[in-house]
Amino acid sequence: MRNLTLLTDLYQLTMGYGFYRHDKHEEEVVFDLFFRKNSLITYSLAAGLEQAMDYLLNWRFDDEDIAYLRSLKLFDEDFLAYLKNMKFTGDVYAVKEGTPVFPGEPILTIKAPLIQAQFAETALLNIINHQTLIATKSSKICRATAGQGVVMEFGLRRAQAPDAGIYGARAAVIGGCASTSNVIAGQMFDIPVAGTMAHSWVMDYPTEYEAFRAYANAYPDSCMLLVDTYDTLRSGMPNAIKVFKELRAAGHEPKGVRLDSGDLAYLSKKARKMLDDAGFENAIVCVSGDLDERSISSLIQQGAKIGSWGVGTRLITSEDLPALGGVYKLAAVIEKDGTVTPKIKLSDNTAKITNPAFKSLYRLYDKENGMAIADLITLKDETVDESKPLTLFHPIETWREHEVENFYAVPLQETIVKNGKLVYEFPKLMEVQAYSKAELAKFWEEYLRLDLPQVYKVDLSKKLHDLKFGMIDGIRKKAKKESEK
Repeated sequence: MRNLTLLTDLYQLTMGYGFYRHDKHEEEVVFDLFFRKNSLITYSLAAGLEQAMDYLLNWRFDDEDIAYLRSLKLFDEDFLAYLKNMKFTGDVYAVKEGTPVFPGEPILTIKAPLIQAQFAETALLNIINHQTLIATKSSKICRATAGQGVVMEFGLRRAQAPDAGIYGARAAVIGGCASTSNVIAGQMFDIPVAGTMAHSWVMDYPTEYEAFRAYANAYPDSCMLLVDTYDTLRSGMPNAIKVFKELRAAGHEPKGVRLDSGDLAYLSKKARKMLDDAGFENAIVCVSGDLDERSISSLIQQGAKIGSWGVGTRLITSEDLPALGGVYKLAAVIEKDGTVTPKIKLSDNTAKITNPAFKSLYRLYDKENGMAIADLITLKDETVDESKPLTLFHPIETWREHEVENFYAVPLQETIVKNGKLVYEFPKLMEVQAYSKAELAKFWEEYLRLDLPQVYKVDLSKKLHDLKFGMIDGIRKKAKKESEK
């Protein structure tokens, strides 16, 4: 495995050196990883946790790394020797992969010595931002099919880099894709792999019929023919049906046909009728070609007869939102006596004001129907009393609050790492997908719809609300006093 320890920004190391020089590097701190907004949809699907923990628990500054850092002439030998032996020794709390998450809530929390927690920032954001982004895009695309057929991830050739293709395929499956064309991702993550033929196969043979016949001979029990190389309805479909009849006569059943261009709504309906009239009601019509959730939704509305969807470029690149924008912020310092000192970042942009302190995250559900009501961020040592109505406070707009009752609360974060040791067993990828689908089913459609979804509430407990706005008021008063001196 590649050593990715230096998958970081330089300032993580220069800050680490500064902490070391000022004897702050072993100070225990708490950082939260979260995103502020997501214009794709109100929810995102948390993903990338397994790879993030693999990085965190396996970093190693080898001799080549140390030699390179020495060549930068930024660090003394004592610090380089410290890095040589530095391992992650802290705790990690995180929501499970596949969990729907919302702006402002901690997807992952690190409690560790300052130098370790700070150094981890860049790689954690790189891994979790990317996979969460692609899992969310995949979820939108798969939901757009409205249960009509499965989605196959076909994006490797258009991914920005090999790793983006590999881990993007993994994330796409978390979001709902049934398979991938990406063979190495299939091998690494035990994902079902799928694929048919390219136009070059058809073009290489003297006639389309001969090309189809040769492919059927090679794959008699999984024959999916690409029918749009020359003329879908006048050539491709008649030749495919001819070969399908030959397959059936030999005791095999075809899988179906694939359309990659043209008016997919019109062509799919015509292809479906031609297959049905020829007695191949079970053969599916698969489509591909720059699909996304909007084009799929439109095709469904037009009555397209499609049994599977091959989605590539716009999924693997999340074309309409190429970056999630997750951030990683200091939330608290833990003093030597165990006292938790909350920290807050202020900004003229109210959306960038952070929630201070070591925190917990809960999801509140209606006791009568089991549907999600809101998410609640609390102080770490708070308990949620389910026996009486609970008032929730908006994290930014101080005048907004609402009351919930007849609810139950479920903690969303689990302990993943304790004292530098993995204490969580990662489920298989298809289990993550099943879990994610089950969790999404607990949200009303109003929160999940493609256009103008209702904003799901992520609110603060009274204790956290009072702490946050008390800190803001105190900092502003202090700044005003200093300006008047």
